[in-house]
Amino acid sequence: MPVNKITWDRVGRVTEPGRYMYTFGWLTITADDLEIWKQYPDAAFTLLGHHAEADSFVGEEFHLGAFDIAPQGPPPFTTH
Repeated sequence: MPVNKITWDRVGRVTEPGRYMYTFGWLTITADDLEIWKQYPDAAFTLLGHHAEADSFVGEEFHLGAFDIAPQGPPPFTTH
């Protein structure tokens, strides 16, 4: 199963917590999420989704999960 990741650049470097509409649905960004991005601007969060109620026209809802502070960097350890 592929894991979808999202970066601060991809969400337009928002500066306020809130609920934002994107091409894939609604994304809720918390103050804690923003603090991580301020410390690690290249961090990539796992995009976690949950479906809206069946009778709702809202679309899909997403929030940010675990994050990787160096998604393009080398692995944190090597194997021999």
